[in-house]
Amino acid sequence: MIKVSSHKGREMNPSIHPCCVVGLGEILWDLLPDGKQLGGAPANFAYHAMALGAESHPVSAVGDDAPGAEILARLGDEGLDTRTLAVLPGLPTGMVTVQLDERGVPGFIIHENTAWDHIPFSPDLATLAGRTDAVCFGTLAQRSEESRETIRRFLESTPPGCLKIFDVNLRQRYYSKEMIVKSLSRSDVLKCNDGELPVLSALLRIGGSETDILNRLLVLHGLKLVALTMGEKGSRLVTPHADSFLEAPKLRVADTVGAGDAFTAALAMGLLAGNPIRTLHENATRLASFVCMQKGAMPEMTAIHKWMAV
Repeated sequence: MIKVSSHKGREMNPSIHPCCVVGLGEILWDLLPDGKQLGGAPANFAYHAMALGAESHPVSAVGDDAPGAEILARLGDEGLDTRTLAVLPGLPTGMVTVQLDERGVPGFIIHENTAWDHIPFSPDLATLAGRTDAVCFGTLAQRSEESRETIRRFLESTPPGCLKIFDVNLRQRYYSKEMIVKSLSRSDVLKCNDGELPVLSALLRIGGSETDILNRLLVLHGLKLVALTMGEKGSRLVTPHADSFLEAPKLRVADTVGAGDAFTAALAMGLLAGNPIRTLHENATRLASFVCMQKGAMPEMTAIHKWMAV
């Protein structure tokens, strides 16, 4: 059973205000072969952090169009605060065409110049940043100068001790060495998958074994933790003082869309709670496994609660 705690290690109860968690970046519709699903890594992260007890905010932008209105309605129905989503006339809501291979692993075609490429910074976002306990961001929303600048300003407006998670989330050509280095310099935690690690290794000129690369990333960039997900092979968490590997459970996979984001959300909540590495690793694996067995990135929240409470 997972126990969600505040960033000071207190177990959550109704008399204690929950930690404030932010998913910062893209929000969009994933156009899957059997229909559209709400997605975008930061939005998925925010959704799952809320399922685990956080006061959770997706920070992004949608168009003043029907797909954007549908996103606002869907997130509002789920209890997420949509006031942190800017509505931008004249720009379309983000769309991604998702194609699944025979193992349910997604490939992405990401449409350009959408609302989340123009996320505006505002006094309200500065206020939110000032009380944020954990924020997750990636490379994709940094493909445009405007959203990249908003992400930078938000991160710089967070209080000392805010947990900053860089979920690298490499997509197509929307990243560079400079972007990755700057993002790492602003981060406490790096999360990547086994397809992204060799790209990071090559871009940053870090050679050696997997262990060598993970440890060099920790040391060179002053990170507290590196999380490596490896699909059906399992996952690994490395800190300056611990190295945890867990095999992936045998599952009937529906699709893997959003599983990594759920893993990151559970990781963030465990770190804020001060849980031992093995405990938070087991919880992150459990939540990601559940998402793999569902269609889309945001399974029904009651089902998540039941699964995590077993």
